[in-house]
Amino acid sequence: MHSRRLHLALAILLLSAFALSAQAQKPAADGFPEWETFSPENEEFTVQMPKNRTTESTTFPYHKMELTARLYLATSSAGPVLAIASLSGIKSDPAQYTEFARFNSYVDAFKGFFPAKVRSKETPAKLTLVTSRQFRGHGSRSYKMILGDLSGSVDTIVTKKRFYAIVTLNTKKDDALDEKFLSSFELPEREPSKVTASTDVDPNANPNTAGQEAKNQQQNAGAEGETELPPTPNKENNTEGAANAAANNQPQTPQPNPTGQKKAPIAGGMLNGKAIYLPLPEVPAGEATGVVLVQVLIDEQGSVVDAKAVSGPQHLQAAAVNAARLARFTPTMLLGEPVRVSGTLSYSFVKSN
Repeated sequence: MHSRRLHLALAILLLSAFALSAQAQKPAADGFPEWETFSPENEEFTVQMPKNRTTESTTFPYHKMELTARLYLATSSAGPVLAIASLSGIKSDPAQYTEFARFNSYVDAFKGFFPAKVRSKETPAKLTLVTSRQFRGHGSRSYKMILGDLSGSVDTIVTKKRFYAIVTLNTKKDDALDEKFLSSFELPEREPSKVTASTDVDPNANPNTAGQEAKNQQQNAGAEGETELPPTPNKENNTEGAANAAANNQPQTPQPNPTGQKKAPIAGGMLNGKAIYLPLPEVPAGEATGVVLVQVLIDEQGSVVDAKAVSGPQHLQAAAVNAARLARFTPTMLLGEPVRVSGTLSYSFVKSN
């Protein structure tokens, strides 16, 4: 009797040990068994990320610039892809490049850089803007992303030094995993600008001199070690101003602007043929046929700073406007000065066979 009880106790112990061993070897539901707090050197962020991640550093050309990229990537056989892409190379300098245009360019560069790291180069990424907001004082946007059989979200943030894209992709929806990763991303609060009218500009100084001094300080306030975007004059675009001056028998000299107000933009008409970069819009799901006209305003550096649809099918307008905001143009010169241009971009949507 005692022997039977002993054998039963041993059997129970063996079964318990086997169950614990099987549970320990069972992979995590998300495919990432071990996580850790991750704060890489020379970066600004801290995040919770799987330990089995890989790190890649590279450079790649973007228009006339060379961007530096670091990619922190964690993949799993269960399907999820978690990544942080860190890009730099576009200087934070409002005198050369508006923050809106800088953000657009970074998103466009990320869209060309990231897909090949996860899927083949032939697999394009589709980004749909969800919301724009502030994150710790930095500009931030959230997108929905589709990359082949993967779908998920991308949180993008621009600081003075870098651009960050925090990516979660999966073959199936996993809100708990997305929340765990995205909500753990942290950045320091953005420092307030050191250039203010009350402290850096003498109110009793000559207004023209004071304004120039403030402008010079703003131009020197950008992040160190990043590529500056010099304006690129276009002599061909100056022929319109020369022709008008000749027709009116007026000398080609800039007119004074004593009030300091911005000059009204010149009319550029249809601008498709004048763009140096004109991305195609993402075609919405379902039937997609028709022509959308988008009215745009281009700043002195050739970036689109405002875009709105003025005609075309309602369900195609958002895609056309998103594409128009990423377009780039050579700066337009009039009488030797860069000017703003207003005009129209046309997007034709044709149903694919």
